[in-house]
Amino acid sequence: MKNEQNIQSTIDCLKCKKQADCCRFGAWIDLEEAKRILELGIKGDFFHLEIDKEFPSGYKVGTSYEDERCAFQDEDGLCRIHKIDYALKPVTCKEFPYENGKIAPIADVLCVVHKENIKKAKTGKKK
Repeated sequence: MKNEQNIQSTIDCLKCKKQADCCRFGAWIDLEEAKRILELGIKGDFFHLEIDKEFPSGYKVGTSYEDERCAFQDEDGLCRIHKIDYALKPVTCKEFPYENGKIAPIADVLCVVHKENIKKAKTGKKK
């Protein structure tokens, strides 16, 4: 746990050379956020409406179909929502690689900076 806290405090997304990697499987977002995004007519789709009491509305939707990339990711790898208005970007996207204040379980797969920090921690190297 102590190592996880140290790793968590050193993640800096601006140092990531592959910032689109964390979007390659989409995200679960709150249904109300999805409605606001749809109202703007931003190109993209939502999938898999599910009940989930951990989300403010009690429902979540996915931004990708199965293992596809996020439906809101542009050809340049950037987020169409973010390009329009960062304030509309879903909370789960803004907070990644964190989830409920801790490193998200999928961060080991999707977050390049987190993977590098794990590797450094295992080898005992410092920044």
